[in-house]
Amino acid sequence: MDVWPAGYGREVLEQTGSTMDDARAKARAGEPGPVWIMAKLQTGGRGRRGNAWKDPGGNMAATLLIRPRMTARESAQLTFVSALAVADLAGRFAPAAQVALKWPNDVLVEGGKIAGILLESEGQGAEPAWVSIGIGVNLASRPPGDPAAAFPPISFADLGVAVPTPEQALDALAAAFAHWLERYRAEGFAPLRDAFLARAARLGQPIVARLPKETIEGVFADLDEDGRLVLDTPQGARRIAAADVFFP
Repeated sequence: MDVWPAGYGREVLEQTGSTMDDARAKARAGEPGPVWIMAKLQTGGRGRRGNAWKDPGGNMAATLLIRPRMTARESAQLTFVSALAVADLAGRFAPAAQVALKWPNDVLVEGGKIAGILLESEGQGAEPAWVSIGIGVNLASRPPGDPAAAFPPISFADLGVAVPTPEQALDALAAAFAHWLERYRAEGFAPLRDAFLARAARLGQPIVARLPKETIEGVFADLDEDGRLVLDTPQGARRIAAADVFFP
């Protein structure tokens, strides 16, 4: 049994529109956090670029509201904290499955995408006033496959393992997130970078990074000290802060 991390609030809802929206409302109302908000059914979830995040039910949809007191650059690295926490969750309930991390924050289990991670923040000045980290994990079911998606969705049910309840998944996720955040605060980004690279999908192999105005092909060589993707290309090393990554 996972021990709930000290200092973190926990709110479990039967149903909500979006836990991200709930977190934003709480932040603007003065909620100090950190607090996890989980819904057993989420009817209006969203993913990257505002895309709808469909929840067939039986899964975990949760958002962590936190006031990290970090710079914007440091806050952005919470995406790596989140990805490592979800990878630990996957290893906890499917220990025999192959778990890999696709930069920057996709968690792949047996080659399928098992979770979605989205960060939002608000505030003026050098430090965001708050950050919300939305995480959806496919437990009992998975959303319909998108023919255009690079990786098909997968759920714990597809893996033939005992499917955790949303509450069990949240407990494991919260404990893992607290662990990696504590390491980040104490030791900086280096241990997270090492842990990510140890599980990185396609490290040392060709990948394709699609940016808004160009597509870059190269060998996934490394992550730099800020978590940027380092690609070896015929034109030299390229450091990429944000892109959609595909495997040829």
